[in-house]
Amino acid sequence: MSEAPSAAADAVTEVSEGDAEEPRSALDGWGRATLLFFLTVASTWYVGAQMEVEGEVTTVAQFLTGWRFSVPLMAILLAHELGHYVAGRLHGVDISPPYFIPMPMMFLGTLGAVIRMRGTIKSRDALLDVGASGPIAGFIVALPILIYGMATSPVELLPAESGYIIEGRGLLYLGLLAALKGDIAAGHDIMLNSFAFAGWAGLLVTMINLIPVAQLDGGHVAYSLVGKRQDRFSLVVTMLLPLLGIGVGLFYGIPSWREGVTGDRLFGDFMAGAQWVFWAVLLCVMMYLAGREHPPTTDAPLSPKRRLIAIGTLVLFVLLFMPSWVRLQ
Repeated sequence: MSEAPSAAADAVTEVSEGDAEEPRSALDGWGRATLLFFLTVASTWYVGAQMEVEGEVTTVAQFLTGWRFSVPLMAILLAHELGHYVAGRLHGVDISPPYFIPMPMMFLGTLGAVIRMRGTIKSRDALLDVGASGPIAGFIVALPILIYGMATSPVELLPAESGYIIEGRGLLYLGLLAALKGDIAAGHDIMLNSFAFAGWAGLLVTMINLIPVAQLDGGHVAYSLVGKRQDRFSLVVTMLLPLLGIGVGLFYGIPSWREGVTGDRLFGDFMAGAQWVFWAVLLCVMMYLAGREHPPTTDAPLSPKRRLIAIGTLVLFVLLFMPSWVRLQ
């Protein structure tokens, strides 16, 4: 979870107006953060090598192939987190460096990163800057990676047996797929290479963070727009997420059941929206630990320029929205 940029001159003005508390040393926490970063590089590198060799990694030569996934993915995640960090520092917010979480048993090799807000953000303008900078920076890096990856990924006949995964697809993703690959024949699909998969993961991470709930990036952006009304809206969205997950599962599962599909594929279709249920539970835990209400800011509204940035960021969420994150077939 995190927080985005604006013009440097405006950020300096905010600090001079006493927008935030005096930050700690810029070097504070970077030793541990650097160690976790390189552990996460190793973790994602290993996962990437497994993708390349399609199985267990047993040699150094096989391990080295993992850069094709690790390097682009870590570039996206690092851009996202540094977007928050730099914006926070420009506003004088007492913000920690990003602490990456290595997780070699997960399909991305990481659970992302955590940034601690050890100070307060007093104005909506600063909150928007810190909240939107991460998703915007990460998206700017992810988009060319995804385009290159999709352009170099083959379109192949789908395997006859079940057990393969279809990645989530939002409006932007579908538009890129149509532009780069044209009409794909029935029974065929794009087989994402490591670069494309890293770019897709960047879109997924950006989409998740932009959900307008609690203290996710999207929650910060929405609060900067509507103020305290966001607390009620955040609760409503959180309560609707399980219903969204159930609806997505029924959307995919019922047609497959009517067609006589059985086994793993039918199970995968009915579970297509399960990620939303899991995420709703996780958000409830986060709100229980951190508080349901967003930390307040001053009542001064967003400046016109930042209002456009906030609206554009929420539009980006719509373009990236994936009804199903991954679907087993």
